[in-house]
Amino acid sequence: MASSPQRKRPPPDDGLNSPSKKPRAAPDQERIQKMVAEARERAMAMAAKLAAQKGGQAPAPSSAAPALQSAAERLAAMRARVSSAVSRSTAIAPARPAPGPPSIFRPPEPEPESQRARGGLDVGLHPALLGDVEAASSARGKKPQPKFATTMANRSGSTATKAKKQLDLSGPSADVFDPTKNPYFDPNIASKAASTRRVPKTLVFNQKGKYIEQANALRRQQALEEMKKRIAASARKVGIDEDMHADKAFAPPEPPTVEWWDQGLISTPEYDELRPENLKIDTPDSIITIYIQHPILIEPPQDRLVAEAKPLPLTKEEMAKKRRQARAAALKVTQAKIRLGLEAPPPPKVRKANMMRVLGEEAVKDPTAVEARVNREIRERFDKHVETNESRKLTKEQKLEKLALNQQKDAAKGIKCLVFRIENLSDGRHQFKINKNAEQLAITGICIHNPKFNVVIVEGGEHSIKKYKKLMLNRIKWTEKAEPREGSEPADVVEGSVDLENNKCTLVWEGELKQRGFKKFTSEKCPTEAMAKERLERAKMEHLWTLARTSVPRED
Repeated sequence: MASSPQRKRPPPDDGLNSPSKKPRAAPDQERIQKMVAEARERAMAMAAKLAAQKGGQAPAPSSAAPALQSAAERLAAMRARVSSAVSRSTAIAPARPAPGPPSIFRPPEPEPESQRARGGLDVGLHPALLGDVEAASSARGKKPQPKFATTMANRSGSTATKAKKQLDLSGPSADVFDPTKNPYFDPNIASKAASTRRVPKTLVFNQKGKYIEQANALRRQQALEEMKKRIAASARKVGIDEDMHADKAFAPPEPPTVEWWDQGLISTPEYDELRPENLKIDTPDSIITIYIQHPILIEPPQDRLVAEAKPLPLTKEEMAKKRRQARAAALKVTQAKIRLGLEAPPPPKVRKANMMRVLGEEAVKDPTAVEARVNREIRERFDKHVETNESRKLTKEQKLEKLALNQQKDAAKGIKCLVFRIENLSDGRHQFKINKNAEQLAITGICIHNPKFNVVIVEGGEHSIKKYKKLMLNRIKWTEKAEPREGSEPADVVEGSVDLENNKCTLVWEGELKQRGFKKFTSEKCPTEAMAKERLERAKMEHLWTLARTSVPRED
């Protein structure tokens, strides 16, 4: 038996868009009015249901068609399921007035902030999540926050609400430094920690009479220094001989407790007290730093003594040839100027030898007049030659200026020094030669007159010192006595030293100095050795007096 074909279940007839019914042909105006009426009825039914659920009122009777009641019932059932989830929030939140019937021509009311979309797709919260969010927000008094990972990461309230811990700036407790309670106690660390603790400063008052005692000590020290000076001055006046202290002048000085090159590296006054902790190598005040010191380059002093390169000497024939070539070149230049008309041609140079050849006809007519003319021209040329030579000569002031310039250049190459010992310098002629030559050669120094012996110290350039050395050792005859002039007596004659038979001049020391010690050459009388040393002490040359006193003149 063949089974009859099963018939499909017809779709539910909701009265709106039933596929089983075919739309009737009606005018467009009637269809639009019908659709508007149906939409109003559905909206009113939905608003009534919501008001009944929130306000507890019975729903208003509806006159909707059976097809519309089915759709409203489904919406009401869905709202009933959601009402259980939002019951707590509705109980806490204030009741809002029931909204009036919505209209399709009025825009819907905005959603509350708790139900508003949080994401970028404008998607609202699920109704099942509203209860927890509102409950948590009501308990904290804050706005509800969604339970999404994205928004939770962007929230700042979770970290801002946490209480910040206060930084503990107090030092370690006393138990830390107790070896019985702290098994990790280290005495080295404890000493460092104790040293870094700040100790409050206390007021320290000066004792009565502190500064008065210091002032008295300074006065006593000053009085002692003045007494030493008075004793030294009285000793110089008396003329105490210092021969007993001659050995001390040549004795080497005692070594210092700390050498000058180590003073910046150690903090102890003596080497015996030196310890590793007293070395100033890595300390802030050490002279050893990370910087490199480049010393200033100093010109070597020997470079100033280098003589200028002189040209090769020429023989007489070579010198004459060179002179002829120079005069020929100058003559060619003069001839070229004459040809170009820049200079007038010189008159003919007539002499007695070429007089008849140059002035032939005139010499024949009147030879006496021609001879007189030639003599006059010869005399004029000679006078012009003498005048030209005189004009090339330097004046007295120019000569002195040139000499001073040469002496200055000579001294710039290096300062030489000579020390002479003269047994007797009573002759005025010898004194004049010593002083005058030193002045002419621009030499500085001093001549010290002493009853025992005389010392002459000179300093200057190499050329001047060389000439002065010849003067003192060769030119001056120290054993010859000057004859007194008529009606006068020899000056500066010391009793017991008039005889010059054994008089001589000895070169004690010769060397080079860094700079001059005297401004000019002077002569001074020093009756005692102390006064002579004091005078030389100004130029830091007091050792030269001791050297001259200990030197013994050689016997020729």
